[in-house]
Amino acid sequence: MFFVKIATYVLLGILLLLQYPLWFGSGGVITVWQLNREIDAQKKENAQLKERNQTLEAQVNDLKQGLEVIEGRARSELGMVKKGEIFYQVIDPKQTNDTPPDTKLDKK
Repeated sequence: MFFVKIATYVLLGILLLLQYPLWFGSGGVITVWQLNREIDAQKKENAQLKERNQTLEAQVNDLKQGLEVIEGRARSELGMVKKGEIFYQVIDPKQTNDTPPDTKLDKK
């Protein structure tokens, strides 16, 4: 009976020692879970970067195709007008004559 108890404890100890590397070792279950989470995060980042690259590629192709796209971007982003065109500036009538249109003061 005494030897059976000792043998049981020894076998249980060996089992625990064998389980330790399985769970906490360099190739253990916990490490695999962490690596899977990192892989998922990297896949999400790659998808975002791929979408951004496709957008940039489409813009480059548009710019290579013709002057109309360049002209449209210059008009919208830089406020450019063609020679011979008339530029009209609409001023908000609610603003006073003392303050310029761009420097609207916030009165509290």
